Amino acid sequence: MNPDDLHALFQRQHAASRAQPHVPLSLRRERLQRLGRLLQEHAPVLAAAVQADFGMRSPLLTEVADFFVLRAQLAHTLKHLERWSRPSKVSTPLFLQPARAWIERQPLGVVGVISPWNYPVQLALAPAMSALAAGNRVLLKPSELTPHTSAQLARLVRQFFDPEEFAVLQGDAAMAAQLAELPLDHLVFTGSTAVGRKVAQAAAAHLTPTTLELGGKSPCIVDVDCDLQDAALKIAHGKLLNAGQTCIAPDYLLLPRGSEAAFAQAYQAAVVRLFPYFQGHPDYASIISMRHLQRLRGLLQQAQAMGAQLLPMQPTAGSPEPEQSLGDGRARQMTPVLVLGANLQMQLMQEEIFGPVLPVLSYDQLDEAIAHINAGPRPLALYWFGRSTSRRDEVLRRTVSGGVTVNDTLMHIAHDNLPFGGVGDSGWGAYHGEQGYLRFCHQKSVLAQSRLGLGHLLYPPYGPRFQRVMGLLRRLL
Repeated sequence: MNPDDLHALFQRQHAASRAQPHVPLSLRRERLQRLGRLLQEHAPVLAAAVQADFGMRSPLLTEVADFFVLRAQLAHTLKHLERWSRPSKVSTPLFLQPARAWIERQPLGVVGVISPWNYPVQLALAPAMSALAAGNRVLLKPSELTPHTSAQLARLVRQFFDPEEFAVLQGDAAMAAQLAELPLDHLVFTGSTAVGRKVAQAAAAHLTPTTLELGGKSPCIVDVDCDLQDAALKIAHGKLLNAGQTCIAPDYLLLPRGSEAAFAQAYQAAVVRLFPYFQGHPDYASIISMRHLQRLRGLLQQAQAMGAQLLPMQPTAGSPEPEQSLGDGRARQMTPVLVLGANLQMQLMQEEIFGPVLPVLSYDQLDEAIAHINAGPRPLALYWFGRSTSRRDEVLRRTVSGGVTVNDTLMHIAHDNLPFGGVGDSGWGAYHGEQGYLRFCHQKSVLAQSRLGLGHLLYPPYGPRFQRVMGLLRRLL
């Protein structure tokens, strides 16, 4: 698609949205049901495309990480859509009575979505689903790093939707930049903080409101009274799902000093319980490209040169024959590594890792762990493991993050009634559930004046009568 085609498609959606500012509930529900049929009928094709893009990422992993989340969101949205769509009555202050007031929820118009490669179906269709539920038109630009998935999304969306309703744009980063420069009614971007800044700058030219789902260094605090075996298994799952290529994966561990060896042993046992071998394991995803893999190896080499101890996890079973891999996917299945003795001067402690590498920082007092978190940009997620509710509450009170899971990892994103989003450098705005619906609505204030309204008492000329009225109002406020 060239820039002229993109502008023509945007103009079609823009004109359609202005011609139909009120989108009936029945039509919005029917669009969601079409999206549901797309997933139901073509999930195997999409899973195969994801596998082809990654090289090694089993359809079962895509089922749990992409499709299950989308199906749950769709069911929740359809169940509550009628209630979310109703006008919301508000009370009217005494000095405006007997007028009535309410808030109407209207679609914004055309919503752009720029989605990433790590969960290429879920993170493309989840914001699109919320936008469609609110009655918007959607222009979706998936990642160029997952070309097979992007091509299938384009084909299937074209099969189930008119381009004036929902369209997929294929292209490279230049196409994403062109989308961000359009006078959209809202723009959703999921990706790195650095690119998020550029997206926000492009959108600002048209005062386009944005939802930025970014990343950052999400900390995981292990408390002194924690069950290390249980914590290690849950941390390993959160870290190694999709080989660590998850925006809310635990990025680094804050561990009580003296428990490093015990945790390393528990983590090793947890990793091999989940993945007895790495290369050739269908459920252990490949790193998306050799460039990304070389970056991760470079982070480890620098950390080791600066004195860190690298503990590669040792498999307990042999790998299957190489022909089970797709392309060079087997070669890109990176062995998980625990990094002891990490420090803040290392590059892996200065940028989001996005891979199966877990650095460990040791702390003596909880204050020290909290101070470290607060010294950096606010993270997208925070995890805490322990038994003490008072120390848990202290961490919650004294830190700010996009979301928190206590005594587990990742799971807050799966709760349909919890908004998902970042804060500060990890993003702004949130979607999922009703919060996502409202994110893509204009909440229009309406006041219906009564024939018995007394607003004329506040009209000029401002003489003695006005002063008496204002005196009465001051006493009533």
